[in-house]
Amino acid sequence: MEETLVNNHKHRITLAGTEQSFECGSDDVLLRAALRNDIAFPYECNVGACGNCKFELIEGDVDARWPEAPGWTAKDRERRRYLGCQSMPRGDCTIKMRPSQHYAPIHQPKRVTGTFTSCRPVTHDIGEFRFELADEMRFEPGQYALLTLPGVNGQRAYSMSNIVQGPNAKVLDFQVRRVPNGQGSNALFDMLAKGEQIEIDGPYGMAYLRRDVKRDILCLAGGSGLAPMISIARGVAADPDMQGVKLHFLYGGRTPRDVCGRDMLEVLENFGKHLHFDAAVSDAGGEQWDGHTGFVHELAESMFGDGLREMEIYFAGPPAMGQAIQKMLLARKVPFGQVHFDQFY
Repeated sequence: MEETLVNNHKHRITLAGTEQSFECGSDDVLLRAALRNDIAFPYECNVGACGNCKFELIEGDVDARWPEAPGWTAKDRERRRYLGCQSMPRGDCTIKMRPSQHYAPIHQPKRVTGTFTSCRPVTHDIGEFRFELADEMRFEPGQYALLTLPGVNGQRAYSMSNIVQGPNAKVLDFQVRRVPNGQGSNALFDMLAKGEQIEIDGPYGMAYLRRDVKRDILCLAGGSGLAPMISIARGVAADPDMQGVKLHFLYGGRTPRDVCGRDMLEVLENFGKHLHFDAAVSDAGGEQWDGHTGFVHELAESMFGDGLREMEIYFAGPPAMGQAIQKMLLARKVPFGQVHFDQFY
């Protein structure tokens, strides 16, 4: 595992019509190699589903890591359009792609060896998995990494729940929900043995904490979307420059036993003063529940109404939850630049 780059040939990738080029190993994909070299290659999901990282291949050849990727169509193939997150170069290439400064990495992503050291239960179906790294990986609160897991085709994207504190950046915690028949979560819960090593590639993601913005913050989470929102809350609490910022953390679960996160926030400075937690469940199911019954976007709207327009909003969770939140924020005319989320599929 330590020697992952054996027989890895470096190829030169040139951006058509520019002086820009970068190196990409034969075992890497164009999108991530570009980001490793500070080229601001647009992307979203990073796993072949969304199509945001498409480029046109002008010269050279690439192999598609996942030919059945949903984000890659027959029409794309005809037009020599490929997905940056799935394309591995066979040799030097020239590609047509428009960099966007929005995607410039704060921390250049890198591939490191992670040793699985522990797992602790968060709820009945969410566990927090800790990995100790062979090399540092700095990241911003809210970002994610790609894990190469035993018996799993392709990589799986999971958000970090911890933050980088002090000089040591060699620990990553991931809060993962066990998904029925989910290859990635089954590998983590059932196959990975303590002491086992895997490759971790990161950091990635655009829904990271904006430290220069001093608006009040709203974090909305559901399922294992807990992880990046907890990381953001921890990031705010640990930053002396953000001590005057109020953070409201809303968690949405299906039933009361799904609700989590409060215990992680209660230990942070300013809990109850600048940091507040509320939860909603869509189905109390006859259980004892004195919180909000309904969906988390409904709770946010009832608590803040048009005040949402004055907040910096971060959210993560199941796709249906994300769509409902976006629809609600759009109806409330919340400026798009104040809303941050990473699209996972």
